[in-house]
Amino acid sequence: MVNQSYSKLWAQAVKTGIIKSNLVPMVAGLMLALYTYELSFIDNIWNVVFALAGTAAVIAAAGSFNNVYDRDIDAVMPRTKVRPTVTGALSVKTVLIAAVILLIVGIVLLYFTTPLAALLGFLGVFFYVVPYTMWTKRRTIWNTEVGSVSGAMPPLIGWAAVAPDIWHPACWALFIIMVIWQMPHFYAIAIRKREDYAAANIPMLPVVKGERRTYIQTNVYLVLVMLTSLLFYPLSLGLTIVSFVLGGAWLWLSFVGYHKMEGKTWANKMFTYSLFHMVVLFATVIIYSAVGLILRAL
Repeated sequence: MVNQSYSKLWAQAVKTGIIKSNLVPMVAGLMLALYTYELSFIDNIWNVVFALAGTAAVIAAAGSFNNVYDRDIDAVMPRTKVRPTVTGALSVKTVLIAAVILLIVGIVLLYFTTPLAALLGFLGVFFYVVPYTMWTKRRTIWNTEVGSVSGAMPPLIGWAAVAPDIWHPACWALFIIMVIWQMPHFYAIAIRKREDYAAANIPMLPVVKGERRTYIQTNVYLVLVMLTSLLFYPLSLGLTIVSFVLGGAWLWLSFVGYHKMEGKTWANKMFTYSLFHMVVLFATVIIYSAVGLILRAL
């Protein structure tokens, strides 16, 4: 029982939910690179293993650093005040040491794939901890945009772990879509938890500018998500259509829902669909790439 509780504490400290959700786009980037460059999955099996472990480690490091730095504002918000860095269940020093170790281990594991993957892993942690957590999260409504850069690193890491470069349009489609995806996703969270963010003096867009501005800005980003789908076209018309339709359905939900639902109800629907969008899109990319690799091997 003690061990289980201790495991749960560390799961909260390293944010295992974020780790799991970010490994999906990482795998999508890796698989799409294997398919695009006609590489063998079997020949790259160790790159796959190191990419999975290394990416998980650097994301865990970023989450741990964030928990250490944000423990003062986490203590104010109901959804975060039970984190072990707030309650003292895990000492700040212990979590900080673990974060440093996880960062080093993660970068080394990614380096075993390619130096570029290791660099991207480091940049992901750096952008999350310094420009986002330390500089912009408490100062500007554009904190979500800044944080989205680090949040979109996993598909680039996956691609770089097996590919000779990261300049293919399909690679950047994954990255840019994931950058833009985060704004409607986190705006919805900010509306749902508006009182929490206001209490902690975090200048999220709905808190500072209101729901109307958030709705307009959300729709701008959803249009961009749809347009970014065209970057898939040089590789696959099917992926282009799937991505475009998913983005279009999200825009339709935003427009119709905003005019027919109460604010938090609309935000709940938008949040749920954002998860559906990410899972379906990246699962489609993974399946498309896997099927293509299998057919080539036959």
